[in-house]
Amino acid sequence: MAKPVEANDSSFKQIVEDADKPVLVDLWAPWCAPCLKVGPIIEELAHEYEGKADFVKVNVDESPRIASTYGIQSIPTLLFFKDGKPMSQVVGLRPKEELKKNLESLMK
Repeated sequence: MAKPVEANDSSFKQIVEDADKPVLVDLWAPWCAPCLKVGPIIEELAHEYEGKADFVKVNVDESPRIASTYGIQSIPTLLFFKDGKPMSQVVGLRPKEELKKNLESLMK
């Protein structure tokens, strides 16, 4: 099963911005209850979209520069990247189907 990749301030550009596929970035923290609930959803999506999209987790406590760069004020925040640029953003715990629609829109 595919698993999301961990990224940090130093690896983010290579993993996310230089990716040749759409990327879903989960900005989270271990103390955030909604973040812990969205984690399994991201893992399911990573399995379903294996080879079609990349999935990345960023702990905002350990990588504050990324959160600052993208103006993240609340977590969980999911950023959807295509061609190295953020195309959309979802804040808070959302249904899996909504996240799938965001991913599908990047694959057109």
